[in-house]
Amino acid sequence: MPLSAVDAISPAFQHTEQQLVHPFRFGQWVRLAFVGALAGESASFGGCNFNYNPSASHASHRGEALLAAQFPPQLSQHWAMAAALIALLVVVGVALAVLFTYIASVMRFILFDSVVTRQCRIRENWTRRKQSGFQLFVWELLLMLASFAAVVIVLGIPALYAWRLGWFANPSEHWAALISAGVAVFLIFIALIFFLALVQVMTKDFVVPQMALENIDAFEGWRRLLPQLNAEKGGYAGYIGMKIVLTIGAAIAFGLATIFVLILLLIPFGGVALAAVLVGSAMGLTWNVLTIAVAVIYCCFALIVFLFVAFLISVPIVVFFPAYSIYFFAPRFPPLAALIGPAPPAPTDSSPPSAPPPLPLAPEPLG
Repeated sequence: MPLSAVDAISPAFQHTEQQLVHPFRFGQWVRLAFVGALAGESASFGGCNFNYNPSASHASHRGEALLAAQFPPQLSQHWAMAAALIALLVVVGVALAVLFTYIASVMRFILFDSVVTRQCRIRENWTRRKQSGFQLFVWELLLMLASFAAVVIVLGIPALYAWRLGWFANPSEHWAALISAGVAVFLIFIALIFFLALVQVMTKDFVVPQMALENIDAFEGWRRLLPQLNAEKGGYAGYIGMKIVLTIGAAIAFGLATIFVLILLLIPFGGVALAAVLVGSAMGLTWNVLTIAVAVIYCCFALIVFLFVAFLISVPIVVFFPAYSIYFFAPRFPPLAALIGPAPPAPTDSSPPSAPPPLPLAPEPLG
Protein backbone atom coordinates (compact mmCIF):
# COMPACT_ATOMS: atom_id res chain seq x y z
CA MET A 1 0.00 0.00 0.00
CA PRO A 2 1.30 3.53 -0.78
CA LEU A 3 2.57 5.39 2.26
CA SER A 4 0.76 8.54 3.30
CA ALA A 5 2.57 11.83 3.80
CA VAL A 6 2.68 11.21 7.55
CA ASP A 7 3.76 7.57 7.28
CA ALA A 8 6.77 8.51 5.11
CA ILE A 9 8.27 10.68 7.85
CA SER A 10 9.47 7.84 10.08
CA PRO A 11 11.43 5.88 7.42
CA ALA A 12 12.94 9.16 6.19
CA PHE A 13 14.20 9.93 9.70
CA GLN A 14 15.56 6.41 10.06
CA HIS A 15 17.28 6.64 6.69
CA THR A 16 18.88 9.98 7.60
CA GLU A 17 20.12 8.61 10.92
CA GLN A 18 21.55 5.46 9.37
CA GLN A 19 23.31 7.30 6.56
CA LEU A 20 24.82 10.08 8.66
CA VAL A 21 25.37 8.51 12.08
CA HIS A 22 25.72 4.74 11.65
CA PRO A 23 28.57 5.00 10.94
CA PHE A 24 29.62 8.62 11.23
CA ARG A 25 31.88 9.62 8.32
CA PHE A 26 33.09 13.20 8.31
CA GLY A 27 34.16 12.97 4.67
CA GLN A 28 30.64 12.05 3.60
CA TRP A 29 29.23 14.98 5.58
CA VAL A 30 31.58 17.34 3.73
CA ARG A 31 30.67 15.90 0.33
CA LEU A 32 26.95 16.00 1.09
CA ALA A 33 27.26 19.61 2.25
CA PHE A 34 28.99 20.48 -1.02
CA VAL A 35 26.40 18.65 -3.13
CA GLY A 36 23.48 20.07 -1.18
CA ALA A 37 24.76 23.63 -1.58
CA LEU A 38 25.27 23.31 -5.34
CA ALA A 39 22.02 21.39 -5.88
CA GLY A 40 20.08 24.56 -5.09
CA GLU A 41 18.22 23.61 -1.94
CA SER A 42 17.58 27.28 -1.29
CA ALA A 43 17.00 30.10 -3.74
CA SER A 44 16.44 33.83 -3.56
CA PHE A 45 14.79 36.30 -5.85
CA GLY A 46 15.58 39.99 -6.25
CA GLY A 47 13.88 42.90 -7.93
CA CYS A 48 13.95 46.61 -8.46
CA ASN A 49 11.44 49.41 -8.44
CA PHE A 50 11.21 52.73 -10.16
CA ASN A 51 9.77 55.99 -8.92
CA TYR A 52 8.32 58.53 -11.35
CA ASN A 53 6.68 61.86 -10.52
CA PRO A 54 5.36 63.63 -13.66
CA SER A 55 3.64 66.40 -11.69
CA ALA A 56 6.90 68.11 -10.64
CA SER A 57 7.85 70.75 -13.20
CA HIS A 58 11.50 70.90 -12.17
CA ALA A 59 12.02 67.15 -11.75
CA SER A 60 14.23 66.89 -14.83
CA HIS A 61 16.59 69.61 -13.60
CA ARG A 62 16.83 68.00 -10.19
CA GLY A 63 17.49 64.63 -11.84
CA GLU A 64 20.32 66.05 -13.94
CA ALA A 65 21.87 67.67 -10.87
CA LEU A 66 21.54 64.41 -8.93
CA LEU A 67 23.20 62.44 -11.72
CA ALA A 68 26.02 64.95 -11.94
CA ALA A 69 26.54 64.77 -8.17
CA GLN A 70 26.43 60.97 -7.87
CA PHE A 71 28.34 59.79 -10.93
CA PRO A 72 32.07 60.38 -11.35
CA PRO A 73 32.95 62.86 -14.08
CA GLN A 74 34.69 60.10 -16.08
CA LEU A 75 31.45 58.12 -16.34
CA SER A 76 29.25 61.12 -16.95
CA GLN A 77 31.48 62.14 -19.86
CA HIS A 78 31.83 58.65 -21.34
CA TRP A 79 28.33 57.19 -21.43
CA ALA A 80 29.27 54.69 -24.12
CA MET A 81 31.97 53.19 -21.94
CA ALA A 82 29.62 53.04 -18.96
CA ALA A 83 26.91 51.38 -21.06
CA ALA A 84 29.43 48.84 -22.39
CA LEU A 85 30.58 48.08 -18.83
CA ILE A 86 27.00 47.60 -17.66
CA ALA A 87 26.25 45.35 -20.65
CA LEU A 88 29.38 43.30 -19.89
CA LEU A 89 28.33 42.87 -16.26
CA VAL A 90 24.85 41.78 -17.37
CA VAL A 91 26.29 39.23 -19.81
CA VAL A 92 28.67 37.86 -17.18
CA GLY A 93 25.83 37.66 -14.65
CA VAL A 94 23.58 35.78 -17.07
CA ALA A 95 26.42 33.43 -18.03
CA LEU A 96 27.14 32.65 -14.37
CA ALA A 97 23.44 32.07 -13.71
CA VAL A 98 23.23 29.63 -16.63
CA LEU A 99 26.43 27.86 -15.52
CA PHE A 100 25.23 27.39 -11.95
CA THR A 101 21.84 26.24 -13.20
CA TYR A 102 23.57 23.47 -15.16
CA ILE A 103 25.72 22.53 -12.15
CA ALA A 104 22.64 22.47 -9.92
CA SER A 105 20.82 20.23 -12.41
CA VAL A 106 23.59 17.62 -12.39
CA MET A 107 24.02 17.90 -8.62
CA ARG A 108 20.32 17.16 -8.17
CA PHE A 109 20.89 13.68 -9.60
CA ILE A 110 24.09 13.23 -7.59
CA LEU A 111 22.11 14.05 -4.43
CA PHE A 112 19.43 11.54 -5.43
CA ASP A 113 22.05 8.81 -5.97
CA SER A 114 23.78 9.72 -2.70
CA VAL A 115 20.58 9.29 -0.70
CA VAL A 116 19.47 6.11 -2.45
CA THR A 117 22.84 4.35 -2.22
CA ARG A 118 23.87 6.00 1.08
CA GLN A 119 27.21 6.79 -0.56
CA CYS A 120 28.19 10.22 -1.91
CA ARG A 121 30.54 9.83 -4.89
CA ILE A 122 30.70 13.14 -6.70
CA ARG A 123 33.21 12.42 -9.49
CA GLU A 124 31.76 9.03 -10.46
CA ASN A 125 28.15 10.21 -10.42
CA TRP A 126 28.99 13.43 -12.29
CA THR A 127 30.30 11.42 -15.23
CA ARG A 128 27.28 9.12 -15.12
CA ARG A 129 24.61 11.82 -14.70
CA LYS A 130 25.76 14.49 -17.17
CA GLN A 131 23.16 13.56 -19.78
CA SER A 132 20.26 13.48 -17.32
CA GLY A 133 21.52 16.69 -15.78
CA PHE A 134 21.56 18.39 -19.18
CA GLN A 135 17.97 17.31 -19.82
CA LEU A 136 16.93 18.76 -16.47
CA PHE A 137 18.96 21.88 -17.29
CA VAL A 138 16.95 22.41 -20.47
CA TRP A 139 13.73 22.05 -18.49
CA GLU A 140 14.95 24.55 -15.89
CA LEU A 141 15.85 27.12 -18.56
CA LEU A 142 12.45 26.80 -20.23
CA LEU A 143 10.74 27.03 -16.85
CA MET A 144 12.73 30.18 -16.03
CA LEU A 145 11.74 31.79 -19.34
CA ALA A 146 8.10 30.80 -18.86
CA SER A 147 8.17 32.15 -15.30
CA PHE A 148 9.65 35.46 -16.47
CA ALA A 149 7.03 35.75 -19.20
CA ALA A 150 4.23 34.96 -16.74
CA VAL A 151 5.46 37.57 -14.27
CA VAL A 152 5.68 40.17 -17.05
CA ILE A 153 2.14 39.37 -18.13
CA VAL A 154 0.70 39.41 -14.60
CA LEU A 155 2.38 42.68 -13.65
CA GLY A 156 2.81 44.39 -17.00
CA ILE A 157 -0.65 44.11 -18.53
CA PRO A 158 -2.51 45.60 -15.53
CA ALA A 159 0.08 48.37 -15.25
CA LEU A 160 -0.21 49.16 -18.96
CA TYR A 161 -4.00 49.13 -18.73
CA ALA A 162 -3.96 51.50 -15.72
CA TRP A 163 -1.53 53.79 -17.54
CA ARG A 164 -3.73 53.90 -20.63
CA LEU A 165 -6.71 54.86 -18.45
CA GLY A 166 -4.70 57.68 -16.89
CA TRP A 167 -4.77 56.34 -13.34
CA PHE A 168 -1.09 57.06 -12.78
CA ALA A 169 -1.38 60.65 -14.04
CA ASN A 170 -3.91 61.54 -11.33
CA PRO A 171 -3.64 58.82 -8.66
CA SER A 172 -5.58 60.84 -6.07
CA GLU A 173 -8.67 60.71 -8.28
CA HIS A 174 -8.42 56.95 -8.87
CA TRP A 175 -7.12 55.71 -5.52
CA ALA A 176 -10.00 53.25 -5.00
CA ALA A 177 -9.45 51.65 -8.41
CA LEU A 178 -5.67 51.58 -7.89
CA ILE A 179 -6.00 49.89 -4.51
CA SER A 180 -8.51 47.32 -5.78
CA ALA A 181 -6.42 46.54 -8.85
CA GLY A 182 -3.26 46.40 -6.75
CA VAL A 183 -4.75 43.91 -4.31
CA ALA A 184 -6.04 41.74 -7.17
CA VAL A 185 -2.69 41.79 -8.97
CA PHE A 186 -0.87 41.01 -5.72
CA LEU A 187 -3.07 37.98 -5.04
CA ILE A 188 -2.62 36.72 -8.60
CA PHE A 189 1.12 37.25 -8.31
CA ILE A 190 1.28 35.27 -5.03
CA ALA A 191 -0.76 32.45 -6.64
CA LEU A 192 1.62 32.44 -9.60
CA ILE A 193 4.68 32.23 -7.34
CA PHE A 194 3.08 29.37 -5.39
CA PHE A 195 2.26 27.51 -8.61
CA LEU A 196 5.81 27.91 -9.94
CA ALA A 197 7.25 26.75 -6.61
CA LEU A 198 4.89 23.75 -6.70
CA VAL A 199 6.09 22.82 -10.19
CA GLN A 200 9.70 23.10 -9.02
CA VAL A 201 9.07 20.88 -5.97
CA MET A 202 7.19 18.27 -7.99
CA THR A 203 9.98 18.21 -10.57
CA LYS A 204 12.82 17.56 -8.15
CA ASP A 205 10.83 15.17 -5.92
CA PHE A 206 8.89 13.07 -8.44
CA VAL A 207 10.24 13.75 -11.95
CA VAL A 208 13.95 13.48 -11.16
CA PRO A 209 13.61 9.88 -9.84
CA GLN A 210 11.88 8.88 -13.09
CA MET A 211 14.59 10.56 -15.15
CA ALA A 212 17.31 8.89 -13.09
CA LEU A 213 15.92 5.36 -13.22
CA GLU A 214 14.23 5.21 -16.63
CA ASN A 215 16.46 7.50 -18.74
CA ILE A 216 13.67 9.85 -19.83
CA ASP A 217 13.52 13.63 -20.05
CA ALA A 218 11.58 15.96 -17.78
CA PHE A 219 8.71 16.38 -20.22
CA GLU A 220 8.10 12.63 -20.34
CA GLY A 221 8.42 12.48 -16.57
CA TRP A 222 5.69 15.09 -16.18
CA ARG A 223 3.52 13.29 -18.75
CA ARG A 224 3.67 10.18 -16.57
CA LEU A 225 3.26 12.07 -13.31
CA LEU A 226 0.11 14.00 -14.22
CA PRO A 227 -2.19 10.92 -14.32
CA GLN A 228 -0.92 9.94 -10.86
CA LEU A 229 -1.64 13.42 -9.55
CA ASN A 230 -5.17 13.28 -10.95
CA ALA A 231 -5.77 9.79 -9.54
CA GLU A 232 -4.47 10.61 -6.05
CA LYS A 233 -5.08 14.30 -5.48
CA GLY A 234 -5.54 13.92 -1.73
CA GLY A 235 -2.32 11.98 -1.21
CA TYR A 236 -0.12 14.43 -3.12
CA ALA A 237 -1.89 17.43 -1.59
CA GLY A 238 -1.18 15.97 1.84
CA TYR A 239 2.45 15.53 0.84
CA ILE A 240 2.76 19.18 -0.17
CA GLY A 241 1.07 20.34 3.02
CA MET A 242 3.23 18.13 5.21
CA LYS A 243 6.37 19.23 3.38
CA ILE A 244 5.49 22.87 4.03
CA VAL A 245 5.13 22.10 7.73
CA LEU A 246 8.41 20.16 7.79
CA THR A 247 10.18 22.93 5.89
CA ILE A 248 9.06 25.53 8.41
CA GLY A 249 10.21 23.32 11.28
CA ALA A 250 13.54 22.62 9.60
CA ALA A 251 14.07 26.32 8.88
CA ILE A 252 13.47 27.19 12.54
CA ALA A 253 15.81 24.44 13.76
CA PHE A 254 18.49 25.35 11.22
CA GLY A 255 18.19 29.04 12.06
CA LEU A 256 18.57 28.46 15.79
CA ALA A 257 21.52 26.12 15.26
CA THR A 258 23.17 28.60 12.91
CA ILE A 259 22.76 31.48 15.36
CA PHE A 260 24.23 29.32 18.15
CA VAL A 261 27.22 28.37 16.00
CA LEU A 262 27.68 31.99 14.92
CA ILE A 263 27.86 33.07 18.56
CA LEU A 264 30.38 30.32 19.30
CA LEU A 265 32.55 31.31 16.33
CA LEU A 266 32.36 35.01 17.15
CA ILE A 267 34.09 34.37 20.48
CA PRO A 268 37.43 33.12 19.06
CA PHE A 269 37.37 35.18 15.87
CA GLY A 270 36.25 38.31 17.66
CA GLY A 271 38.82 37.76 20.40
CA VAL A 272 41.63 37.40 17.88
CA ALA A 273 40.46 40.52 16.01
CA LEU A 274 40.23 42.55 19.23
CA ALA A 275 43.67 41.38 20.33
CA ALA A 276 45.12 42.28 16.93
CA VAL A 277 43.59 45.77 17.08
CA LEU A 278 44.91 46.37 20.60
CA VAL A 279 48.39 45.11 19.75
CA GLY A 280 48.48 47.11 16.54
CA SER A 281 47.35 50.24 18.36
CA ALA A 282 50.06 49.73 21.00
CA MET A 283 52.65 49.33 18.24
CA GLY A 284 51.50 52.55 16.60
CA LEU A 285 49.99 50.92 13.51
CA THR A 286 47.34 52.84 11.60
CA TRP A 287 44.81 51.92 8.95
CA ASN A 288 46.61 51.81 5.62
CA VAL A 289 46.54 49.63 2.54
CA LEU A 290 48.40 46.77 4.25
CA THR A 291 46.37 46.69 7.46
CA ILE A 292 43.08 47.04 5.57
CA ALA A 293 44.10 44.15 3.27
CA VAL A 294 44.96 41.98 6.28
CA ALA A 295 41.60 42.82 7.90
CA VAL A 296 39.70 41.99 4.69
CA ILE A 297 41.54 38.66 4.33
CA TYR A 298 40.81 37.80 7.95
CA CYS A 299 37.11 38.64 7.56
CA CYS A 300 36.92 36.54 4.38
CA PHE A 301 38.54 33.62 6.19
CA ALA A 302 36.07 33.95 9.07
CA LEU A 303 33.17 34.07 6.60
CA ILE A 304 34.42 30.94 4.82
CA VAL A 305 34.69 29.07 8.12
CA PHE A 306 31.19 30.14 9.13
CA LEU A 307 29.69 29.10 5.77
CA PHE A 308 31.50 25.75 5.95
CA VAL A 309 30.10 25.06 9.41
CA ALA A 310 26.63 26.23 8.35
CA PHE A 311 26.66 23.87 5.37
CA LEU A 312 27.70 21.02 7.67
CA ILE A 313 24.77 21.83 9.97
CA SER A 314 22.40 21.66 6.99
CA VAL A 315 23.49 18.14 5.97
CA PRO A 316 20.69 16.34 7.92
CA ILE A 317 18.17 18.58 6.15
CA VAL A 318 19.86 17.93 2.79
CA VAL A 319 19.49 14.18 3.30
CA PHE A 320 16.10 14.09 5.04
CA PHE A 321 13.98 15.88 2.45
CA PRO A 322 15.14 13.79 -0.55
CA ALA A 323 14.68 10.68 1.60
CA TYR A 324 11.18 11.85 2.54
CA SER A 325 10.20 12.28 -1.11
CA ILE A 326 11.80 8.95 -2.03
CA TYR A 327 9.91 6.96 0.60
CA PHE A 328 6.66 8.69 -0.29
CA PHE A 329 7.07 8.16 -4.03
CA ALA A 330 8.61 4.65 -3.97
CA PRO A 331 5.32 2.73 -3.48
CA ARG A 332 3.90 4.73 -6.40
CA PHE A 333 6.91 4.14 -8.66
CA PRO A 334 7.92 0.44 -8.79
CA PRO A 335 11.51 0.93 -10.09
CA LEU A 336 12.28 3.16 -7.11
CA ALA A 337 10.60 0.75 -4.69
CA ALA A 338 12.70 -2.11 -6.04
CA LEU A 339 15.85 0.00 -5.64
CA ILE A 340 15.42 1.13 -2.04
CA GLY A 341 13.70 -1.95 -0.70
CA PRO A 342 12.70 -4.86 -2.96
CA ALA A 343 9.77 -6.88 -1.81
CA PRO A 344 10.81 -10.08 -0.03
CA PRO A 345 10.24 -13.27 -2.00
CA ALA A 346 7.16 -15.32 -1.29
CA PRO A 347 7.86 -17.99 1.33
CA THR A 348 8.31 -21.49 -0.07
CA ASP A 349 7.85 -24.53 2.12
CA SER A 350 10.60 -26.95 1.05
CA SER A 351 10.78 -28.92 4.32
CA PRO A 352 9.58 -32.54 4.26
CA PRO A 353 6.06 -33.16 5.51
CA SER A 354 5.88 -33.78 9.19
CA ALA A 355 5.10 -37.30 10.44
CA PRO A 356 1.47 -37.98 11.41
CA PRO A 357 0.75 -37.90 15.16
CA PRO A 358 0.99 -41.27 16.89
CA LEU A 359 -2.17 -43.24 17.39
CA PRO A 360 -3.56 -43.43 20.95
CA LEU A 361 -2.61 -46.53 22.93
CA ALA A 362 -5.23 -49.29 23.18
CA PRO A 363 -6.64 -49.76 26.72
CA GLU A 364 -5.21 -52.71 28.66
CA PRO A 365 -7.63 -55.65 29.26
CA LEU A 366 -9.07 -55.92 32.76
CA GLY A 367 -7.92 -58.75 35.01
